[in-house]
Amino acid sequence: MAAEPSTLRVQRSSGVLHLTLNRPEQRNAMSLQMVLELRSALAEAERDGHTRALVLRGAGGHFCAGGDIRDMAAARARPAAEGEDPIAQVSHAFGALCAAFAATPLALVTVLEGTVMGGGFGLACVSDVAIASDSVQFRLPETSLGVVPAQIAPFLVERLGYSEAKRLAVCGARLGASEALAIRLVHEVHGADALDAALARVLNDILRCAPGAIAATKRLLARARFTAGASLVDEAASVFSRAVQGPEGIEGTSAFLQKRSPSWAPQ
Repeated sequence: MAAEPSTLRVQRSSGVLHLTLNRPEQRNAMSLQMVLELRSALAEAERDGHTRALVLRGAGGHFCAGGDIRDMAAARARPAAEGEDPIAQVSHAFGALCAAFAATPLALVTVLEGTVMGGGFGLACVSDVAIASDSVQFRLPETSLGVVPAQIAPFLVERLGYSEAKRLAVCGARLGASEALAIRLVHEVHGADALDAALARVLNDILRCAPGAIAATKRLLARARFTAGASLVDEAASVFSRAVQGPEGIEGTSAFLQKRSPSWAPQ
C-alpha cells in the first residue's frame, strides 16, 4: 500500500496477511476510508506473489458494526451534481468491497466476535472459512429501520440460500452463535480463549494446499453455482489437466509418492 493505513492493523506472517479492522471506539464501523484501505490491501496481496491467505478480524471485541453513519449523513447533506447520487455512491463502495473479497483467488478467513452487521455481515458471507466466538451477535436490522440490506443481499442468498436469506431479511434478524452455526453462516464456534488456536489450525490446513490449486478450485466452484454440472465437464477436464501437468501438480504428486511434504506446505 502507498501509505500506512489509518483504519487497519496489518500483520504479515508466513504467507498470511492479517487485516484487523481498527476503529474499536466505533465497534469497527466501516468508514469510506476503511473501505478504500481494505480494497488497497486486498489488491496488494493479490499481486505480491507471496500472500496465500487473508485473515479479517476486528479490534476491541467486535468485528464490524456496519457502515459509518457519519459517512451516510455527509453523503445525504452533499449537493448532488447532475447525474450523481451521493448515497448510491457510498452504497456502491461498500458493495464493491464485498464483491472484491468474494472474487479473490486467495483463501479468506474471517474471525467473528461481538457485533457483526452491514458490510461486516457481507464479509462474513463471502469468506471461505468463518470462525466465530460463542458471544458473536449477527444483526440484519435494515428492514426494521425502513431501509434495505441492498449490497449484502446477493451474498446472503449465496451463503444461506434464498429461503433463509428472505427469512432473515423480513424479520430484521438477530442471530447468536448457535443459530449462525446451524444455518452455516459460520463454520466453527469457539470460546474467546480458543479462537486463536482454531485460526492457527485452519491456516495450517490452508497452507498445506497449493495456492494455485486453491485459486483454480475457487473459480470452478463459483462457476458451478450457476452452471449445470453436465455443461462443465469439458471445462473441468481442461482445468484438471492443466493442474496435473503444471508445477504444483507435478510437485504434489511427486511428494505423495515420495512420502514427503510438498514444497508449499509448512515444514
